[in-house]
Amino acid sequence: MVEFYDTTLRDGSQAEGVAFSVEDKLIIIEVLDELGIRYIEGGYPGSNPKDIEFFKRAKDMALKTATIVPFGSTRYPTYAPDADPNLAALLDTGARTVTIFGKSWGLHATDVLRVTTDENLELIESSVKYLVENGREVIYDAEHFFDGYADDSEYAVETLRAAAAGGAKCLVLCDTNGGRLPLEIQQGVKAAMSALPLPIGIHAHNDAGMGAANSVLAVQAGANHVQGTFNGYGERCGNANLAAIIPTIQLKLGIDCISDEQLQGITGVSRLISELANLPHDERQPYVGRSAFAHKGGLHTDAIRKNRLTYEHIVPEKVGNTQRILVSDQAGRGTIMKKIEKEYPNYDKNSPQVLELFNRLKELENEGYQYEAAEASFELLTRKVFNGYESFFERLGFRVIIEKFTDHSIRSEATVKVTTPDGATTHTAADGDGPVNALDTALRKALEQFYPALQTVRLIDYKVRVLDTKAGTGSKVRVLIEASDGEINWRTVGVSENIISASYEALIDSFEYKLYKEEDSVKKIQPNVL
Repeated sequence: MVEFYDTTLRDGSQAEGVAFSVEDKLIIIEVLDELGIRYIEGGYPGSNPKDIEFFKRAKDMALKTATIVPFGSTRYPTYAPDADPNLAALLDTGARTVTIFGKSWGLHATDVLRVTTDENLELIESSVKYLVENGREVIYDAEHFFDGYADDSEYAVETLRAAAAGGAKCLVLCDTNGGRLPLEIQQGVKAAMSALPLPIGIHAHNDAGMGAANSVLAVQAGANHVQGTFNGYGERCGNANLAAIIPTIQLKLGIDCISDEQLQGITGVSRLISELANLPHDERQPYVGRSAFAHKGGLHTDAIRKNRLTYEHIVPEKVGNTQRILVSDQAGRGTIMKKIEKEYPNYDKNSPQVLELFNRLKELENEGYQYEAAEASFELLTRKVFNGYESFFERLGFRVIIEKFTDHSIRSEATVKVTTPDGATTHTAADGDGPVNALDTALRKALEQFYPALQTVRLIDYKVRVLDTKAGTGSKVRVLIEASDGEINWRTVGVSENIISASYEALIDSFEYKLYKEEDSVKKIQPNVL
């Protein structure tokens, strides 16, 4: 059995261009838990207010399989363990399992920590021991282990013995610089396993393009704990990509790590994390990229139609992906069925409604929509196709004015026209801190008197993605909005060349979703225009 340890929220967030809000982190934890990840590294407590808030909120999460783990270092050389602020911050999270890293390379002990190699061993052992004595389960990350092993193999192993003497439950060997080759990884793992009776893990970076390969080879050498990030996010060239490692270990090595059903969710998880990171999804990623099982013309297309094994190394549906024949694009209904089967169990992939939904999704995808992180918009779209869903109000138009004054202040004013449940056209206006806030306020003025439930809805996150950077300021943008009513959160999407229009569309869907969820207690109207 191999256990997976995800560090997307800590190591992954150190990547250039990646930043997760507290809300993003909580969403990611939920999907990683559903996927069957054993440990989720939440961040570096005490390092910044965002991580402090995150660990406070994460305490209340009811998780099925995952354990949320704070990350820190061995104590500072100038502090005793019980006076060290880093160790105290780890304990303050209340987490049962904690991870700390220490130096395995003599160069780092002498040149970075400015201690002797013997003093470094004492730092490791005393730090682990202090956490264990305070009731914590400790995962020890041996930073720069493979570089240290190449420099002085005996000392590198001795640092592991120090962590083991302190009571660590798992020793993780780190290729922190990401420059070691597979056979070097194999040698280091075998040496650690022969020297110590504890479980051995691998934490690989991707600076030589070997992160996933080194992780898989470490498992083949006997490691049973694998750390990595989704989509390979991480500092410099990134970390080992769990979206590639998990299916490889499960499907290629035949080691059961998560259930088959959970594995089918890995593509959706990968895409969701890309969306929350506000980055384009790498469509050429193994297993989870849109191009991973795409075939275009010629001999490949002919062969794949006759026998998919000719050009596909696994069945794509096992990882939640689909085969795509680019000249006709006739694939993907099975994935849609997986998404809707609970609510619509009496349909199959040849049902007219499923075909219509499939075609609608393909059209919208071509326009720039993505629904992996906008489940509320997807649910509304599905309801329209399957149930003839009727809107709760009719949108007639909007206008936004932005003014800048001589004192450099900026004012946004929005006006909206909607048809209300009594059939009257309401024309409202409102000021706002920005154009989206003004639109939000104007819509509320028009609708809350008829739908008081909207008073509880608050926008809690807002992301914009440029879809075609070559088009410059004329590019389409995708707006992702997250809203909450204090009990549940939901996300909606809008796409347009006009950022205000895209935002308005996502806002409309957000209000509609709330009303749809409360439809037994609100009155619907028949719209004239969708």
